[in-house]
Amino acid sequence: MHTETVQSELFTRLAGIGREKAREPGPPQTLYDRHGVLVVRVGDVVVKAHQADREYGEPFLARLRLAGTLPDLLIGPLAPPLTVDGRLVTLSAFGEPVDPSQALPWEEGARLLAALHAKPVPADAPSWGRPTRIARLVSGLGAGSPEDEVRRAFATLPAWIRGDGEEPATKTRCLIHGDWHLGQMVRMPGGRWRLIDVEDLGRGDPAWDLARPAALYSGGVLPPDDWDRFLGAYRAAGGPAVPAQDDPWNVLDVPARSLAIQIAATCVISARREDRPLDGAEQAMVDACARISAAGDAA
Repeated sequence: MHTETVQSELFTRLAGIGREKAREPGPPQTLYDRHGVLVVRVGDVVVKAHQADREYGEPFLARLRLAGTLPDLLIGPLAPPLTVDGRLVTLSAFGEPVDPSQALPWEEGARLLAALHAKPVPADAPSWGRPTRIARLVSGLGAGSPEDEVRRAFATLPAWIRGDGEEPATKTRCLIHGDWHLGQMVRMPGGRWRLIDVEDLGRGDPAWDLARPAALYSGGVLPPDDWDRFLGAYRAAGGPAVPAQDDPWNVLDVPARSLAIQIAATCVISARREDRPLDGAEQAMVDACARISAAGDAA
């Protein structure tokens, strides 16, 4: 059966679940359909079919339970997860996503992260774990000059990120989102911003929640003013990931380099799949990998 047919059948199943759960059902709408994830909105309910190849055992259920205890910061599940055609499916309340045509909510995102990082860490909070996505993406690269550039940069990362050894202990362990970017924010009724997608929520180093904007800034993709707005708001809110006054890059360097490589690998894989050249922002991230490999620093 073709992938398109499978997705169409899954869409129909998710839409049916949404109609049963929504208080004010409306026409089903696809919000996201990439990387093996399908998200369908029906009225005030969002139904998400998660990637089929991820582990959804007790740690994932613990993350859902944890999200449900933090309604002032996170959109938790509306009901226990379901299994639909072998796929794990979750339901949550709908919120308006960030509109890229409007002023981007960097300060609001920073304050949400600072508040999350300040929450007490429950004794049973699952560990965020190592950033395994980077190694998985790099291992899937094919042949070519951009691919080689990304691989050379990857070789400079600490061994525990590349898949060898244990993550070094750090003094700071907080509740972290684990995969933060502006696409992980929605605006709820009344204008309140909340975080979504809690698959990586857990105990970890909060610097990783700042890693993606730091990587985009260091790659020349995120304007300095936006980075300053984000970092300044995080510091003003008392966020513990970086020192209040000293150089933040002593803390952010490894996470930012790691995310730059992850983003570059994703860009190269997407461009190859779509048989097109890298666009300007994508090439900027590959160029960032060249600077990373030139600097070295493997450990």
